[in-house]
Amino acid sequence: MYQIGDKIAHPMHGAGVIESMAEQCVGGKKQAYYVVHMTVGTMTVMIPCDHCDSVGVRRIITREQADSLLEMLPELEIDETQNWNRRFRENMLKIKSGDLLQVAQVAKSLLRRENKRGLSTGERKLLSSARQILISEIMLAKDGSYEEIAHMVDDGLIKIKK
Repeated sequence: MYQIGDKIAHPMHGAGVIESMAEQCVGGKKQAYYVVHMTVGTMTVMIPCDHCDSVGVRRIITREQADSLLEMLPELEIDETQNWNRRFRENMLKIKSGDLLQVAQVAKSLLRRENKRGLSTGERKLLSSARQILISEIMLAKDGSYEEIAHMVDDGLIKIKK
């Protein structure tokens, strides 16, 4: 169970801080929710306390893990599947996994594809989402500004291993 003030990561929304807990009646049943203020933007998400595990909510990575991830970005291996449907489905599964390394692979492969051929609207949104998820969690882990962390992430995604 999490506490108010805990920093957590949601697989589809990124990282945030639990601001409070609330009870709401849904379908005639009272349920407890975490009220989470997301790091990037002004969004607040309510997550059912009893369903955090099934949703994929977890504590954010440590500062050391964030540094390690940033160092690994240029060396990430990416899959350049040609079939749009298959590529989109695989990328969605990677993002939903909540694994930041897989999210980084999605961001890197889509960024590379965008620079070569351009992206569809759906893939452009997926790239934006993957990038936001990465930045939001690293921001909380390193206690950095959006601009600073976005620059670090983008630099790592653009670089190609030597």
